Amino acid sequence: MSKMILASGSPRRRELLRQMGLSEFEIRPPEVDEGFPSGLTPRETVEYISRKKCAAAAETSAPDEIVVAADTMVFVDGAPLGKPADEADALRMLTLLQGRGHLVCTGVSVCGEGRTLTESESTEVFFRPAGREELLAYIRTGEPMDKAGAYGVQGLGALLVEGIRGDFYNVMGLPILRLSRMLERFGIRFLN
Repeated sequence: MSKMILASGSPRRRELLRQMGLSEFEIRPPEVDEGFPSGLTPRETVEYISRKKCAAAAETSAPDEIVVAADTMVFVDGAPLGKPADEADALRMLTLLQGRGHLVCTGVSVCGEGRTLTESESTEVFFRPAGREELLAYIRTGEPMDKAGAYGVQGLGALLVEGIRGDFYNVMGLPILRLSRMLERFGIRFLN
């Protein structure tokens, strides 16, 4: 089997790869500008960034290595919400999300064997109404500060989520079913 490289420093993505049964992989987060051209759809945006991350990590990889890169963003009314700059920004984002739905998109790219596959997954997430004091208490936990949209569905942020339509793991940052199907095209098999 080819050596796998995870082009991400995300502990959640690491955990999800292990959940898929992949225990042997190297973590190699690339340094890339995560900017993107204007006018892209949410899916095109995360696919563009994941391709950039994958290409940057692939530059230093060996011919027998398979690189996996992902980018997750939250979109409200088509506008992206990245990671909050500070606590005030986290409050702005969480206030915008509460009591309504939003879209979580993850672009996934797999590079190796002289080719790159890029796909994306979209999931609708619905927040319950929450008051300012509750949102501030959540922000004080520190959990929102390194997450797109200022929340983590796998942590205390789950207390704000009323419902999810689509892939739960996508909201965590890595759509594992989609990724498993992509990796099968590189000869990496699961459940057999």
